[in-house]
Amino acid sequence: MKTFTLEEAHSLLPVLESLLKRAMESKGAAELVESSLSELARRIYLSGGMKVDVSTVAKQRADMENHLLRVRESIAEIDSIGVQVKDLESGLLDFPCHLDDQVVLLCWRMGETSIEHWHTVEAGFQGRQPLDDRFRRRSTSGERPN
Repeated sequence: MKTFTLEEAHSLLPVLESLLKRAMESKGAAELVESSLSELARRIYLSGGMKVDVSTVAKQRADMENHLLRVRESIAEIDSIGVQVKDLESGLLDFPCHLDDQVVLLCWRMGETSIEHWHTVEAGFQGRQPLDDRFRRRSTSGERPN
């Protein structure tokens, strides 16, 4: 598992934010198309059938699949960097980091200007704590874990 220093994690934020934003926007777009298709299906059911423009529906389905593909690609790219997408809805990312003799997670959420929290693997987001000097000292000293 790749681990990051606080400095390394901060340096990745611009690219990760862009990928995350693309995934979130694509997910939203896919949900809009899905809602439209569901509403059409409901109208067909309630009316006992109706004439439908098949090519329009096929294009909507293809659009939805393309949006979902962008979501999957964006998440896969974030994952390939070694960062964990914890919640796409809120834009929550975790960066594995060595602290003392354990791996903890630096925690960042879309909209935050910098990484200011961490939590243990077991505690999850509910156990989020403010960063302390142990993280900052490690980043500025150039100390790297093995």
